[in-house]
Amino acid sequence: MIRQLAFDLPGRQAMTRADFFVASSNALALQTVEGWLGWPGRKLLLVGPDGAGKSHLAQIWAVEAGAVVLPADSLPGIDIAGLSGHAVVVEDADRIASSGAEAEAQLFHLHNLVTTTGALLLTARTPPRDWGLTLPDLISRMQATPIAHLDAPDDALLSAVLVKLFADRQVAVPANLIPYLLSRMPRSIGAARALVAALDTRALAAGRPITRTLAGEVLDSIDPE
Repeated sequence: MIRQLAFDLPGRQAMTRADFFVASSNALALQTVEGWLGWPGRKLLLVGPDGAGKSHLAQIWAVEAGAVVLPADSLPGIDIAGLSGHAVVVEDADRIASSGAEAEAQLFHLHNLVTTTGALLLTARTPPRDWGLTLPDLISRMQATPIAHLDAPDDALLSAVLVKLFADRQVAVPANLIPYLLSRMPRSIGAARALVAALDTRALAAGRPITRTLAGEVLDSIDPE
């Protein structure tokens, strides 16, 4: 018997506004992002757990505002002056302190430039008081940044995300699979993403369709987190 080779290729991750599923856990954050022209101080911080949709919202805004998207740990190598007049997204801003004093200084200068000439959106898992910042001027500016919170997803949102993730991989699944997965999986979008990837890989390797039986085997053998 020939065993089918399985390559763990990432599915297409659609990050458009049309692909963003609105639920009670994220509706207010979405409304705040869409009202970006009225942000106090031309800035906003999105705070929420991993997999809550912060990067998706940031990408929606980046398209709308024509923004440059920067990981926080890339700031030490960025020409800040060259971003004058631009809207900017800084992803994972809560990790800036671990990148060193230069990174903090760069974020401080970026903040001052962009909030004067453009707009600034930051994403983080926690509020600024928990980032471990040491630069006083940066601390004061981050703590003065308005915050929009995203909560952990509820069943309705997780169900929609699971359907989307399977569709992104062009995988058809039976209707009873989604409620079954919801009843056993950890409550995060990150867990949903890991679980769908594991199911797709196992099904390809075994040459089997994705069923409740296969899902039970995968759930018993991995930690989706």
